[in-house]
Amino acid sequence: MSFIVSIGNNELCSARPRVTAREAPVPKETMHPDHEPDWTPPAGAKEQPRQVRRILKLFHPYRGRLAIVGLLVGAASLVSVATPFLLKAILDVAIPEGRTGLLSLLALGMILSAVLTSVFGVLQTLISTTVGQRVMHDLRTAVYGRLQRMSLAFFTRTRTGEVQSRIANDIGGMQATVTSTATSLVSNLTSVVATVAAMLALDWRLTVVSLVLLPVFVWISRRVGNERRKITTQRQKQMAAMAATVTESLSVSGILLGRTMGRSDSLTGAFSDESERLVDLEVRSNMAGRWRMAVITIVMAALPAVIYWTAGIAMQAGGPEVSIGTIVAFVSLQQGLFRPAVSLLSTGVQIQTSLALFQRIFEYLDLPIDITERADPVHLDRIKGEVRFENVTFGYDDRNGPVLDGIDITVPPGGSLAVVGPTGAGKSTLGHLVPRLYDVTGGRVTLDGVDVRDLDFDTLARAVGVVSQETYLFHASVADNLRFAKPDATDEELRAAAEAAQIHDHIAALPDGYDTVVGERGHRFSGGEKQRLAIARTILRDPPVLVLDEATSALDTRTEAAVQEAIDALSANRTTLTIAHRLSTIRSADQIVVLDSGRAVERGTHDELLERDGRYAALVRRDARLEPTK
Repeated sequence: MSFIVSIGNNELCSARPRVTAREAPVPKETMHPDHEPDWTPPAGAKEQPRQVRRILKLFHPYRGRLAIVGLLVGAASLVSVATPFLLKAILDVAIPEGRTGLLSLLALGMILSAVLTSVFGVLQTLISTTVGQRVMHDLRTAVYGRLQRMSLAFFTRTRTGEVQSRIANDIGGMQATVTSTATSLVSNLTSVVATVAAMLALDWRLTVVSLVLLPVFVWISRRVGNERRKITTQRQKQMAAMAATVTESLSVSGILLGRTMGRSDSLTGAFSDESERLVDLEVRSNMAGRWRMAVITIVMAALPAVIYWTAGIAMQAGGPEVSIGTIVAFVSLQQGLFRPAVSLLSTGVQIQTSLALFQRIFEYLDLPIDITERADPVHLDRIKGEVRFENVTFGYDDRNGPVLDGIDITVPPGGSLAVVGPTGAGKSTLGHLVPRLYDVTGGRVTLDGVDVRDLDFDTLARAVGVVSQETYLFHASVADNLRFAKPDATDEELRAAAEAAQIHDHIAALPDGYDTVVGERGHRFSGGEKQRLAIARTILRDPPVLVLDEATSALDTRTEAAVQEAIDALSANRTTLTIAHRLSTIRSADQIVVLDSGRAVERGTHDELLERDGRYAALVRRDARLEPTK
């Protein structure tokens, strides 16, 4: 027997996530800013410290490896700083005094310093890159897992390309930050501190001259970082918009629509405009503060000349005499300071830029999850299949009123129910409440007497199967698509399910049989064939409660007859919800409920409702007029 819902038009979300406010409006108090395409995330001064702490927490599981990186960085910095002192000893002692043995040891020390610095650098790069890639893996997995837990409403109001861009572009854009920037920051900071200490040990006066402009440089780099962060936010939004355009227009359905509507050139033009805006943002991002950073580079490159000039003037004026070895060693340290100092300033700019990317990722990680599992959920080992709607009320928001209002329906195990009515009456929404794609806003839906909100997700997934009008197939083999319902299914089980769905003969006739790749969204198969594959997949799952959401509405009469036979086999001994287009498929239902504006206005058997000559009878007459003449 079957539990059947009949509607005229599909109310389940389509492949294209844009829907009207009537179909899936978002409650104002729960809407996340990211759902508005022009929203710019806050990046104020008060927000940044919290965000930085949150970024640092990402590295917490790898603190042991990071400690090793820190030791390697410190060792490399100390070894590299020793080289100028060895050079000073060569120039001031070994060469003037003709001490060949000391000269050889000092020269060997300089070579050993270079070798150790390189070895330490390779090791720290290996460890830091590994840690960075693990952090990126954790972020990707966390975002994907979060999205898997979001309700259907989220995906009806979010463009698919936007979701893909967050995972691919935003997390990919952070690669440099999480793999090398953190290590570069520690390495350069350590080098700067060690070098400044060594410079002070050589001559504090020359050190003051070298560092007098450092505060100005820091201020400039912060200004540049803030500017790039703002541009990066705009750039990532533009990349997400372009990714969404590509996903929509270059899908199989998008290509078919564009070609048949003669819009290929206009779509190309629209993509060109999107790309042009991205070009402008990329140029602005790369050029932001470039001249100011170039001035810093010029000034720091000129400092050795300033040191030579200062030392020379000071000695001519009768100041303290500085040895040649000291000046050369100091300039060597200064040049050694130049690279990490400029890199440190650039790293600061890069970190400021990356904050925008982290902010976009954290937005998804912070999305509220509407449908959650209780801390102590109910697990059912055996499911009979009784479904009850007890005074059920449901609305997407308070502004548009309830979509369902006061629905009371009881369907015994294996019973059949048909719910019919005009488009927008709430029929598909009623079906969505059973597998808990949405949660009721009033009353409750029960399975075997247990509120579906109290069941664990595993029980609910085993209990309720869904076959919708829009069948989704992965770009994989027929066997892989079927095994998505039961990964450990044997070849014999696949064949039995396909035979029950009346699709086995067609699959067997294909050159590769069950190894045939179905193509993007299954476009190598006809609508009826895809539906029968979906039915075979559900048969393999073997749920006691079945939701058929307009499973035959898009099919011609002949194909519908073949698919209906498969549906009848699937519905046997199950409590089945079918959303059918033609009322002829629901005549054998145990009871039929007519919905209008979310309320049950009629109920009874097919014959009883025809005898009353009410709304159901009017729908039957409408269908009779629409049936093609033979």
